This record gives sequence, C-alpha cells and structure tokens, in this order.
Amino acid sequence: MSSTVPTKLGPSSPPEARRLLAFGAHPDDIEFGAGGILAREARAGTALSFVVCSRGEAATYGTPAAREDEARRAASILGARVEFLELGGDAHFSSSPETAIRLARAIRRHRPTWVLAPTVEPNQHPDHAALGRSVRDAARLARYGGLAELQDAAAHEITMLLHYAVGPEGEPPGNAGIWFDLSDPEIIATWKSAMEAHGTRTSTRSYVELQLTRARLLGLRAGVGHAQALFPSDPILVDGLGALGLGARRF
Repeated sequence: MSSTVPTKLGPSSPPEARRLLAFGAHPDDIEFGAGGILAREARAGTALSFVVCSRGEAATYGTPAAREDEARRAASILGARVEFLELGGDAHFSSSPETAIRLARAIRRHRPTWVLAPTVEPNQHPDHAALGRSVRDAARLARYGGLAELQDAAAHEITMLLHYAVGPEGEPPGNAGIWFDLSDPEIIATWKSAMEAHGTRTSTRSYVELQLTRARLLGLRAGVGHAQALFPSDPILVDGLGALGLGARRF
C-alpha cells in the first residue's frame, strides 16, 4: 500500500541538476511505457539513466545479446545512459528485501531527483508488477541511513516515485495519473525511433502502433496531439493552485 504522507515537491533546480532514473524489467519496457515523456525530459535538460533488470531471456524471439544491443541503441536515441542489473532472470522476478536493497543501492549510486518504475497492477507481465513493488520499497530503503547493507553509499531521498504502464493492462483503474503533453512532432519522432530500435519485438507485433495509438487517444481526451501518463506512488504536495497545470478534460 502506498504511503499516505504527501510527497513534497522540491524547489526549482537548474536543468543540469535534474536527474531521472528509470527502471525496466525487460530491455524495451522503459521506451514503450514512458519513452515519449523521457524524450521530452531529455530535451529539457534532465539527465536520464536507465537500469534494465533482465535481457529478455524468456522471450520467444531474439537472443539476450541482441536484446541488450537494442536496449543500448534505444537509450542512446533518448540520450540516456543504460546499465543492466540481474534480478534472477526474465520471468523470475520476486519482491524481497534482498531485491529492494539491490535496487536501493542503485538509487543511492545515481542519486536521482525522480525515479520511474512499472506499475504494480497484477494483470500484466509478472515481472512488471514485481519490479514496481521492489522499486517502491527501494525508494524508501535508499533514505534509511542506518541500513547496514547500504553503508557503502550515502543515504538519498528522491523527490518522487512515478509509475509507468508498459501496456494498457498496466494502467491503474480509477487513477488518471499525470498527463504529459507530447504534441511536438520531434518528440514523437524521437520516441518512435527509440521503440523501433527494439527490432526483435517490433517485428513480431505492432508494439509501436499500440503505444502511439494509446498516446493519440490520451491526447485527444486532453485536446493535444499526443499525451502519455505517469502514475504517482504518493499524493503530490504543491504550494498552491498556481502550481497546477491545465485540466485534461478537453474533448
């Protein structure tokens, strides 16, 4: 269950100080689930880092080596650094204290402002939900200064944990989330190129079309060209109504 304590937004910081760390269970999850938002953030000057927690070993198509190469190309298109972290292998993820501590160590090492992870909805690939739960735990553990297993790195408290839905089934029911305007054609083109870098996936099913259609439908509802959503793990605390954007009821 998410904490009921609101997350306070930090003060505005220069672009070079903004860091975003995105976790993905499989080599294509980050690009499919949040690639448009990440393309927009990179253009705004946010430093992007990806941690991919398998090489797609259980997939029907593509070898782990090919999937890793594709992930590196996709990350490069988005202007992100990428690394791989083994959590038991594709289709073998589990939520455990040991997993959360390993992920917390990555958070302490990267020291991000924001963290992205898959949603915790159960009716999706089990690795997605398991990783989402583990990252949620890790974000808490990363700030506990007395945790013995993490004494080799300074404690770090992120500003906010946000979840992304890799596919429609990962969208939390009843949670509209935060919608990001992706109307700029250059952002869509960059996102599309990053998704297309995962050729072993996009050659078997219309994954790119699915994600762009999701973004187009959300954009239509908001009165913009395309939009993509993230789902906060905790309530968002703001200083006043002036900090809020437009309501997305535009259709």
